[in-house]
Amino acid sequence: MIYRDFKGLKLSGLGLGCMRLPVLDGDETRVDFARAEQIIDYAYAHGVNYFDTAYAYHGGNSEAVIGRALAKYPRESFFLADKFPGYDRGNLGRIDEIFNEQLRRCGVDYFDFYLCHNVYEPDIDGYLAPEYGLLDYLAEQKRAGRIRHLGFSCHGALPVLERFLDAGGDRLEFCQIQLNYVDWSLQRAEEKVKLLNSRGVPVWVMEPVRGGKLASLPEAARAKLAALRPEESPAGWAFRFLQGVSGVTVVLSGMSTLEQVEENVRTWSEDKPLDEAEFEAALGVGRGLFTEGALPCTACRYCVSRCPQGLDIPELLRLYNDYVFSGPRAYHVINVIEAMPEEKRPAACIACGSCAAVCPQQLPIPETFAKFTELLAKEE
Repeated sequence: MIYRDFKGLKLSGLGLGCMRLPVLDGDETRVDFARAEQIIDYAYAHGVNYFDTAYAYHGGNSEAVIGRALAKYPRESFFLADKFPGYDRGNLGRIDEIFNEQLRRCGVDYFDFYLCHNVYEPDIDGYLAPEYGLLDYLAEQKRAGRIRHLGFSCHGALPVLERFLDAGGDRLEFCQIQLNYVDWSLQRAEEKVKLLNSRGVPVWVMEPVRGGKLASLPEAARAKLAALRPEESPAGWAFRFLQGVSGVTVVLSGMSTLEQVEENVRTWSEDKPLDEAEFEAALGVGRGLFTEGALPCTACRYCVSRCPQGLDIPELLRLYNDYVFSGPRAYHVINVIEAMPEEKRPAACIACGSCAAVCPQQLPIPETFAKFTELLAKEE
């Protein structure tokens, strides 16, 4: 197992995410404990020492499962991460209650790592609202030894990430972002990595294989990568990509089967980051995966000055591309749109055509916004 240093701690490069544990009869709230324990035991036996859960995973049952499964091991032999669900504003008045409930569910006296969960456009104001004092509360738990290290996960755009870093200051020791060779450009993860590196904030990775999409590539994409590294699996390529990204410390993978954890442990038994040509090849495959049905906007912003509605057209097109790639119920996109003022959403487009008239790519922008609006309406 590859280990990364974090403030003198030796963290496994591969962490076990407990959002996608095996379940019974397709019911996400009923974790198959026997199979989950087999996965956890194999990971632990093969050097994985970082385990990540959250309050809402598996309908609240993930915490209890991981706590029960790890109880047989010495507490100091693993690192347990949990998260506060402030994305639901109704939880912000229950901070102490929820935090103590999480400790009880997991059967521990402290969390090695604790995160503000999913900081993004709709919830950042609640996370930072002085009447709740969330960061102050969590800092107090750290002083009391019930949290060893404090961080946050972020699905928001760059301004959200920057604002939360500014607000948290030195209290925030690490940041977890969605990072893979598709989202390097699709969700502008490259810019987020650069920002975190510039602040000296270590990067934790979620969705390294994009919900499994990068582990089951189309044949043409698989062949392109295999020509460079025939011995590497598609999932292996996704992990090797991350091994070469500056600042990446822990890569979380939600493994649902023993076969997945076996393969991932093999990959993380050695450090083989991509060279420059391989890195660019992976990015090329990533772009190819999301361009089908997407619009190749280059964000030149010629259109913005012509829009009478003042829409941020490149950003809306980026969200459209992300939605098309992710498929229905892409809540990370839907929630960002819903957090926008109504006059800045795709539906605010009046189809005047001024944007398309100056677009160097001749993109059908008004038609795309009409389609996007229709797709979003079906989600309601």
